[in-house]
Amino acid sequence: MSHSLEEVNQSVSTQNKTTVFRKILAFFGPAYLISVGYMDPGNWATDIAGGSQFGYALIWVLLMSNIMALLLQSLSARLGIVTQRDLAQASRETYSSFINYILYFLAEIAIAACDLAEVLGMAIGINLLFDIPLIQGVMITVLDTFLLLFLINKGIRKMEAFIITLVTIIGLSFIFEMIFAQPELPKIIHGLIPSLPNSAALYIAIGIIGATVMPHNLYLHSSLVQTRKFDRTNAGIKQALKYNFIDSTIALNLAFFVNAAILILAAATFYKNGMFEVAEIQDAHRFLEPLLGNKFAPILFAVALIAAGQSSTITGTLAGQIVMEGYLNLRIQPWVRRIITRVIAIVPAVIVILIYGESVTGKMLILSQVILSLQLGFAIIPLIHFVSDKSKMKGFHISKATQIAAWIIATIIVSLNAKLVFDEINGWLETSENPIILWLTVVPLAVGFLILLLYIVFKPFITKSQHKIENHSPHHIELKFSPSKHNEKKNIAVTVDFSSADEKALQHAINLGGKDAQYTLIHVVETVGAMMYGNTIIDHETTIDEKLLFEYFQMLSDKGYQVNTKLGFGKPGKVISAYINQGNFDLLIMGTHGHHTFKDLLLGTTVDKVRHEITIPLFIIKN
Repeated sequence: MSHSLEEVNQSVSTQNKTTVFRKILAFFGPAYLISVGYMDPGNWATDIAGGSQFGYALIWVLLMSNIMALLLQSLSARLGIVTQRDLAQASRETYSSFINYILYFLAEIAIAACDLAEVLGMAIGINLLFDIPLIQGVMITVLDTFLLLFLINKGIRKMEAFIITLVTIIGLSFIFEMIFAQPELPKIIHGLIPSLPNSAALYIAIGIIGATVMPHNLYLHSSLVQTRKFDRTNAGIKQALKYNFIDSTIALNLAFFVNAAILILAAATFYKNGMFEVAEIQDAHRFLEPLLGNKFAPILFAVALIAAGQSSTITGTLAGQIVMEGYLNLRIQPWVRRIITRVIAIVPAVIVILIYGESVTGKMLILSQVILSLQLGFAIIPLIHFVSDKSKMKGFHISKATQIAAWIIATIIVSLNAKLVFDEINGWLETSENPIILWLTVVPLAVGFLILLLYIVFKPFITKSQHKIENHSPHHIELKFSPSKHNEKKNIAVTVDFSSADEKALQHAINLGGKDAQYTLIHVVETVGAMMYGNTIIDHETTIDEKLLFEYFQMLSDKGYQVNTKLGFGKPGKVISAYINQGNFDLLIMGTHGHHTFKDLLLGTTVDKVRHEITIPLFIIKN
């Protein structure tokens, strides 16, 4: 596997850096994409509610959440760096298909809840800044799909610059807000002492944890760190772990500053003036100017809110793609994935706003963050097991002290969630006119999820993990060929995707070219990471694709054929066409899967795109 990593061309190099600063800078990037998820509009709702109701009393929850986030994100980065798998891929290799489907479903719920917060946050920001009705603002958020696609096509550097700009806007906005609010420093320090005034504070505290430690970020971080190339030696891996930890520390502390600033702003304005019920972002915006006596305060607030929603929507989509590919081994077009994710978030937002009005958006935002928190255990516990596994981590497993700290964090989160769920269900049973329905639906569902949680906690202690490398293709193929009959083409390109279509495509190529022709096998890695980072991506799928392509090379070479291979990255139609037009090929042969219409819409139509772009004959083999 280490050899295949060395064959990746033009990787994001972290080597030959002369100073410590340059080494750190080479690893900088992934954590900033992660950090935007820690300052999304969902955080705003919980922070405003916490600050207005309880003053500075819940600052300790933010600090604790930040420490939790830093440890968990460092574990996520460690998993990606050492094993070259993201959290979803590692789960797929460890658990049964049934368990993986449930974990995937829970991860999708978390991403939908996160996207709901982003939709509402951006819509509220647009409404506050431009006085556009909230419903219309929600519909406008669909348009950011095209912004995301534009940035992806421009490359990761452009996207990183865009996100860092938005993060800078958020940070500067709250620096000025702090200047306007003039908070009381002694009370801020006192707020670092743990306390929970009442049960309502527990609900807000769990929402803050859910808004800060985000499950989809654990999947995302384990994937993004694989884009950096470094020596796969013990020293190289140690250096990558060290500098990624520094990267995470800086980025997440910036996010902590933003969250703390929002809560402190609410405490210094609303709580101080006896306005304990300010939970809606709109109310917070409206009261800022009269309370602070500054007309710029509400404008900066709205601008920062839009920036927070827009930046976090990008990482949410990438996480969704990684989760889908990792658990289900299913790729769909990025724009289709984006639309699906956004519609799932928009539909409940529109329904609730139409029925209950705009006054409940704050409650929806807080509920979305509680949902995130409830899902955390199902992401954290597998992660802790994976990075504690000596065989899986190849000697880079976490220490006993780190394991204890991680399990304490998991226990705190799961315990808080269990108490919340028990209290909520108990309240429903007491107030319901027909509790039998709840006993037949909600209670069994809660028990089922508890059993699942216990299963993923104790399974690795009972059965040893089976570390395996899976072919991401659903087919396990041994290619067979009959003797060639013709010899007409001398330089033949063949696209392969490690499916049953390859055998027919290669057989036709051999029939046309014989032993004297030169064959070039082309495969394109089209994961979300490949579309983001191009040929600089270093991830599990790339490693497997390189391995399978090399097996094809060996198989044909052993039979006496002259073979080259080409591994491309990104959108297959674009990559294949560019490579063919740059080469000196006589013929391109492509296999098809036989799907049409709706599947083409979801999965893309590579053949149609290629045939319009290339200048040589195209031979299409229908499977």
